[in-house]
Amino acid sequence: MAAASTAGSHSRKGLGFMRYDDSDEENADYNQQQWQHNVEAFSLAGSFASKDSEVEIGFLRNTEKHIERKEKKGLISNDQEDEDYILAEARQPLWRKVPVPSSLINPYRIVIVMRLVVLAFFFRFRILNPVHDAFPLWLVSVICEIWLALSWLVDQLPKWFPITRETSLERLSLRFEQEGRQNKLAPVDVFVTTADPFKEPPIITANTVLSVLSVDYPVEKVNCYVSDDSASMLLYDTLYETSEFARIWIPFVNKYSIEPRAPEFYFSQKVDYLKDKVHPTFVRDRRAMKREYEEFKVRINVLISKAQKKPEEGWVMKDGTPWPGNNTEDHPGMIQVCLGSAGTLDMDGKQLPRLVYVSREKRPGYRHHEKAGAMNALVRVSAVLSNAPFVLNLDCDQYINNSKTIREAMCFLMDPQLGKRICFVQFPKRFDGIDNNDRYANRNTVFYDIVMKGLDGIQGPVYVGTGCVFNRQAIYGNKPPSDKKPKTSQSSCCCCCCSGDDSGSTFDLEEIDEGLEGFEEKEETSFISMKNFEKQYGMSPVLIASVLMEDGGLPKVTNTQLLIKEAIHVISCGYEEKTEWGKEIGWLYGSVTEDILTGFNMHCRGWKSVYCTPKRDAFKGSAPINLSDRLHQVLKWALGSTEIFFSGYCPLWYGYTGKLKLLQRLAYTNTIVYPFTSIPLLVYCTIPAVCLLTGKFIVPALTNVASIWLMALFTSMILTCVLELRWSGVNIQDWWRNEQFWVIGSVSSHLFAVFQGLLKVGGVHSNFTIRAKSTDNNSVSNQLYLFKWTTLMIPPTSLVILNMVGIVAGISDAINNGYNSWGPLFGKLFFSFWVIIHLYPFLKGLMGRQNRTPTIVVLWSILFALVFSMIWVRIDVFLPKKTGPVLVQCGLEC
Repeated sequence: MAAASTAGSHSRKGLGFMRYDDSDEENADYNQQQWQHNVEAFSLAGSFASKDSEVEIGFLRNTEKHIERKEKKGLISNDQEDEDYILAEARQPLWRKVPVPSSLINPYRIVIVMRLVVLAFFFRFRILNPVHDAFPLWLVSVICEIWLALSWLVDQLPKWFPITRETSLERLSLRFEQEGRQNKLAPVDVFVTTADPFKEPPIITANTVLSVLSVDYPVEKVNCYVSDDSASMLLYDTLYETSEFARIWIPFVNKYSIEPRAPEFYFSQKVDYLKDKVHPTFVRDRRAMKREYEEFKVRINVLISKAQKKPEEGWVMKDGTPWPGNNTEDHPGMIQVCLGSAGTLDMDGKQLPRLVYVSREKRPGYRHHEKAGAMNALVRVSAVLSNAPFVLNLDCDQYINNSKTIREAMCFLMDPQLGKRICFVQFPKRFDGIDNNDRYANRNTVFYDIVMKGLDGIQGPVYVGTGCVFNRQAIYGNKPPSDKKPKTSQSSCCCCCCSGDDSGSTFDLEEIDEGLEGFEEKEETSFISMKNFEKQYGMSPVLIASVLMEDGGLPKVTNTQLLIKEAIHVISCGYEEKTEWGKEIGWLYGSVTEDILTGFNMHCRGWKSVYCTPKRDAFKGSAPINLSDRLHQVLKWALGSTEIFFSGYCPLWYGYTGKLKLLQRLAYTNTIVYPFTSIPLLVYCTIPAVCLLTGKFIVPALTNVASIWLMALFTSMILTCVLELRWSGVNIQDWWRNEQFWVIGSVSSHLFAVFQGLLKVGGVHSNFTIRAKSTDNNSVSNQLYLFKWTTLMIPPTSLVILNMVGIVAGISDAINNGYNSWGPLFGKLFFSFWVIIHLYPFLKGLMGRQNRTPTIVVLWSILFALVFSMIWVRIDVFLPKKTGPVLVQCGLEC
């Protein structure tokens, strides 16, 4: 290890060790002129989705007729016919839009309209017929019902135009990977983020990295950057072990087309691994590879055991150099190329993708902005070292399950017409290790298979934090290109930022200024000054030069030492000061859910996003298994939404000068305000118990007309659900689990998020710990029944106790009062059972494996229920006050 830069201010100090060779730079360089020429040659048919089917069918018919005429005239041979067919096929769209059939979606829309009409008449009845003997109770219930109805409407409208998309990987290859010609596929930088190697085990990160390195994509066009926010020597050593194992793993998966390409999950599959395998050496090679992987895991376990006890003098590297990250909160920036340097080949002698370890600088007194800050550091480092036009973002536990995933994304991003206006391609999140019943709705199927498809029909899906391929220009805060033909070119931008001297090429601020001035005179175009570039992107001429290269790639003339210095410089903790990073550029700061905020800002600028759902799941990862972890995950998401609500980026008032569509704004509004629904829902879940305890009800005696409207309301709710499941393909169990956990999360995590958001406005901040992850199936089954006490469990447990007490009290009162009191009781019991059934998965989580509720939960909940009961008895606001005759003593001795 050697210090990379000691000159300049303290913030420029860091650690860097990198090796480059000329061949790597040439392979990583993305020649836009050649790519543009290729696009023009094969874009005659167009690929805009609105006319995909008609254009494709019409073009194929014309091509077939043209070939037939040539054959009749004897002007074409079989070989030429094949060439013409390939050319015609390459001109076809790379993807097509598949709308939901009208026979499925139109009845769904009709029922939604009918439900709105029924709701209008229902609320007319509710408002015009108050319950006078329980007026406060009636008033509270009506307010809650109106809020919940509006919440349903805001959630429902963005689902009006659901679509799916299909890609053609064959056409992508025909267009950009022609035999005998240079590969034109665009390079991709892959970001893998991790923050704690003890809660995020290194073997998980290693599997994610291996799945990236072995992806089905040209190796010279894949650059993997691993961000270590803990500056852990454990992860550093793990990546070196991973790079060695990759040299034998990558040839194996490429030879036998293995899926998935994360070894932990490939070898743990309970499937017939011999299916479709015809190579005679497969079984032998698989056994040998499994043995190699087990030895690799043992080496990782040795590293973990050594890392458990930190020496007093700190960690020391093999060469005797102290590890710079011994103090995780005060250390220089570190960069190390683990793969991709000169002489690093796999066992077959082929080139390997580039793997880079990155740990940004941290110093006391600076705000580092957690994951968002780490992502922005990776954006800047990759811009200096590789500058691929597209960026794939992954969490350390989110491995690539489909090796053709990047190709799927390229079908959209390299589209000659729509690609330049797409900010990101989002893939659904799928999970391993979830129990068969999905007790806590971890799969989130309703969101990924219904809501996201609906958003894809408007302006595009929201960004969910991982499994997303970005257009780098959207990350830089730029607006999408207009339909007008641009006046600038790639070569012109390169002239502004490249030096002509090979031996001592440098990027000087003055040179870039001069280049910009000359460019302005030549093109007669208004450019912002260099000072404005510095205010936006920071004091790095190399980074600014990369930003100016709209289609990615590094300048042909670069100095390796300068790249190392600048890479260290751009990850210094003071680099972002007085710049637009985190405000308008990169991942935005101000919320723990930086994903929603960042995607929203891109859509406000007019960008579109795309939702891609390949037949084989693109990514898979881990999910919280036990109840406590799941509630804390939901708390984090809900708190992020409340933070955005109280910030300047709230969709209710931000971005009206941009190009955000109305329904898209409505969808973002729903993602921000949904935690506030917890308050009326909690109150509404309490009302059935209150009704049973007091003998009152929130609905007056029903007339025949009122009964019809009430029946129509319940019927429309059922039909909406059935038709939604019909067009989306979601099964009833997943839908019901989603409904149950919506109630559980609302009365616990969402409620606490609202109050924590209010406290944050008052200056009180909350910190979140990283969720522990595991790949062991046995530990997954054990974690399902693991109980961890948290205050989030108090409100839902109290609700269950209150409703159970109310049911007992109501039935006892009906038994004492006779037959006539049973009729009104059924309505109250129905609503109480509705609450308890929705909270049933929560009850199972409390009971654990032994089916018993922990004592502390019972004590807290009983205490809360007793306090509520005493307050109720003391205030008694809902009970009518009856006056009767004054009783006095008669004086007779009976």
